[in-house]
Amino acid sequence: MTPLAGDLAGLTIDGVETYAVALPTIRSFGVSGGSVAVAGTPSIRVLVKVTADGVTGWGEATPIPAWTYETAESIVTTIDRYLAPAILGRPAWDLDGVTTAFDRAINRGFTIGSPLAKSAVDVALHDLLGRALGVSVGVLWGQRRRETIELGWIVSGQTAEEVADAVAEGSGLGYRAFKVKVGLHSEAEDAAVVRAVREAAPDAALWVDANQGYTVDGALRMARRLAEYDVTTFEQPLPANDVAGQRRLRETSPIPVALDESLRHPSDLATFVKLNAVDVAIAKVQRSGGLTLSRRLCALAEDAGVRLMGSGLTDSDLGLAASLHLFAAYGIDTPVDLNGRQFLTSSYATGATVEVRDGVAQVPTGPGLGVEVDESVVRELAVDVLAG
Repeated sequence: MTPLAGDLAGLTIDGVETYAVALPTIRSFGVSGGSVAVAGTPSIRVLVKVTADGVTGWGEATPIPAWTYETAESIVTTIDRYLAPAILGRPAWDLDGVTTAFDRAINRGFTIGSPLAKSAVDVALHDLLGRALGVSVGVLWGQRRRETIELGWIVSGQTAEEVADAVAEGSGLGYRAFKVKVGLHSEAEDAAVVRAVREAAPDAALWVDANQGYTVDGALRMARRLAEYDVTTFEQPLPANDVAGQRRLRETSPIPVALDESLRHPSDLATFVKLNAVDVAIAKVQRSGGLTLSRRLCALAEDAGVRLMGSGLTDSDLGLAASLHLFAAYGIDTPVDLNGRQFLTSSYATGATVEVRDGVAQVPTGPGLGVEVDESVVRELAVDVLAG
């Protein structure tokens, strides 16, 4: 039963459960750090169920060791043994207090500790609060500037022929924007891949992501090449902690440079803003520890005059919906990298979920995240990642 609005203050967190689920993988996918998805091999996602006085919310974590240090095993144990005990008995509405409790349970290193694990629980709490009130996350925040978000099709092909096929597939599904993964090979080979995408999609929006794959000098050489192909943005070319290099690159690059892995916590963005070292900030829910901290990061970017773009972590539909609510709240009007639908199937979402048509996602309007989770399917898909 949905509580009355006046009862929201009385909702107390009384359960946190984790499920590592094996989802069908549609296509293979790689970044400069290594493989993200392998066709024919299930993709593991950690789903989190939070309950408070009979109301339930769901969140998701995406373990990608090729991208960051958190694994399926570490996410499960971090939540079960540290985060859950820190918040049981707390008011479900106290998102700020939960964030503080998380930081006491798993402290920060240089920036933030275990953001993927923290994000899954934070997102589940947002879902729970929206469901408790019978409103979407956007209504809960009082902030939704867009009803649709355009998605980009990810191109990770290695040859001109593979790239042309990938672009043709995306175009056939109605996508009008493409994101290219670089940093996988030599600069000349990377440039050839980008050129092949531009030739296959001469009028499409096009941006590239190096996932920290270059040095400053290499990134500057690549940026000059990319400018020839009308690339809109060069995403995370340098190692995340190379603040000085990023400032130098921003001053000399002929195209805007976007930061992703560099911005784990809102305070990271504050550092780059102070040093005049950022053109574009990538909003990414899981990287920044959930929706609570992501909203702080987005608000800071907006107030500091830093352009926002959006990205995800090959999320399944729960993560997709969370990102859409965030991006819609801040009016992100450029194509975003929310590529989960391209690479895996969200088998647990058997009811209402996100509608994507012709490369455009509708921001969900149902209660909470707007994704209905079939818990019986979750249990069927669950695997014990700690066994053996």
